[in-house]
Amino acid sequence: MDYESSLDRAMEDVPDIGGDEQRLQIPDATAQKDGAFTRFKNVDDIADVLSRETEHVHRFIQRELGTSGKLEDGRARYNGSFSQQDFDAAVDAYVDEYVLCTECGLPDTRLVREDRTPMLRCDACGAFRPVTKRSTSTQQQQQQEAVEEGKTYTVEITGTGRKGDGVAEKGEYTIFVPGAAEGDVVDIYIKNISGNLAFARLD
Repeated sequence: MDYESSLDRAMEDVPDIGGDEQRLQIPDATAQKDGAFTRFKNVDDIADVLSRETEHVHRFIQRELGTSGKLEDGRARYNGSFSQQDFDAAVDAYVDEYVLCTECGLPDTRLVREDRTPMLRCDACGAFRPVTKRSTSTQQQQQQEAVEEGKTYTVEITGTGRKGDGVAEKGEYTIFVPGAAEGDVVDIYIKNISGNLAFARLD
């Protein structure tokens, strides 16, 4: 077999990595108020789209919303009052941490364990990185960088949410800023906070 034929055959075996994270069509969260609780009715469907265990997504959402909850028959229930926007933002944060490859930005990843360490392996580009838990020192620093409703802050927009909002990080908080673009340094006003998620406007 000559070189050209070998090259053609090899190229046919290369996985298609065209496109970007936008091809990950994540359904909007379906939230339903139920007294002192809020149900996340389609968390199982969203976990299926992400190719992740529903229980894993559920535990992450509890952490992001700063609440406790229960998962049963593919539906989750959380203590407190939360909106679709709250759940969508929590899912976006999960995708950034546990789904998208930090090297190529594609969602073709798998969660695996190496020597008891959770790792994210990308089937598209081959990148392999640990998924690390926040350390105690990091948690202490985050507590010192609290975000409060009704206050203004200067932040750097470091990412873009699924719906086009700018995303900033401050301490333990993920802040969504409509109208801001990645790379911007902006003054923002915190409108409301839900768990570890904050929603702001440009000030």
